[in-house]
Amino acid sequence: MDNLDSKKCDCGCNCADDCDCSCLQKIKTGLIVLIVAVFAIWGGVDTVNKIKQGRYIGQDAQYKNTVSISGEGKVLAKPDIGQVDLTVFTQKTTVALAQSENSKKMNSILAGMKELGVKEDDLKTTVYQINPTYQYTTGRSIIIGYEVRQTLKVKIRDLAKVSEILDKATTLGANEVGSLSFAIDDEEKLKEEAREKAVAAAKEKAETLAKTLGVKLGKITSFTESSQGIYPPLYYSSEKLGMGGGVSAPDVQTGQNEIVISVVLNYEIY
Repeated sequence: MDNLDSKKCDCGCNCADDCDCSCLQKIKTGLIVLIVAVFAIWGGVDTVNKIKQGRYIGQDAQYKNTVSISGEGKVLAKPDIGQVDLTVFTQKTTVALAQSENSKKMNSILAGMKELGVKEDDLKTTVYQINPTYQYTTGRSIIIGYEVRQTLKVKIRDLAKVSEILDKATTLGANEVGSLSFAIDDEEKLKEEAREKAVAAAKEKAETLAKTLGVKLGKITSFTESSQGIYPPLYYSSEKLGMGGGVSAPDVQTGQNEIVISVVLNYEIY
C-alpha cells in the first residue's frame, strides 16, 4: 500500500513532502539546456549574417576597395657633430704593468681632449678589457702576458678641430682610431621637411594613378612611415694617423648627410 504521507508531484511521481523531487530537477535542467541552445543558435545566426555583410574584425558593412601608394622625401644637410673612438691597448707580462701603462696613456688623452675644448659630458669610456696573451706550442698554449684595452668615445662639437683632435690623440698614445662619423645633433626639423616631401610625392602619385585607372580617390585609411639617415663612417688606422706623433693627421671632410623618409598612404577608391 502506498504511504499516506506521500503525494503526487506535477510530473506524476510520488514524493515525500520534505525531499527534492528528482523529476522536477530534471525539468529545470532541461529548461536551462533549452535556453542555452536558443542563445547559441541566435548567436551563430547573427555571426553568419555579420560575416555575410562584411561586419567582422572592425570592417565596415560594405567592403571597400583600397590602393597603397608610396612616396619618398629626401633632405640634405651639413653635419654639426662628429664622433670617434680612440683606443689604447698595452701588452705586458703582468696585469698590473699593463694597466699602469695603459691608464697613463688614456689619462693623457682625456686631458688632451679637454684642452682642445671637448666637454667631459662628451667623453665616454665604452670598452675596458683585460685579456691574457698566449704563446702556442705543440698541442698546448702558455700564458705569456696580458693585454689591457680601453676605448674612449669622443663627441666633437667643433668640427674645425677634428683633425687636431685625431692628431693629438695619436700623439698621446692612442694606437687605434675608428668609427669616425658625422651626424646632425637635432634631426627633427629635417625629418619634418622630408616627411612633407614624401607625403606630397605619394599624393601626386595617387592622383596620377587614379586618372590612369579611371577611378576616384576616397579618404586615406592608414599611414605608415619609415626613416633613415645616411652617415657614411670614416675609419683611420694608427698608421695613417701617425701613431706616436711625427705625422700630421689628414684633413677630414664632413660632407653632407641625407635624411630620408618613406611613407605609404592607403586610399579608398571608387
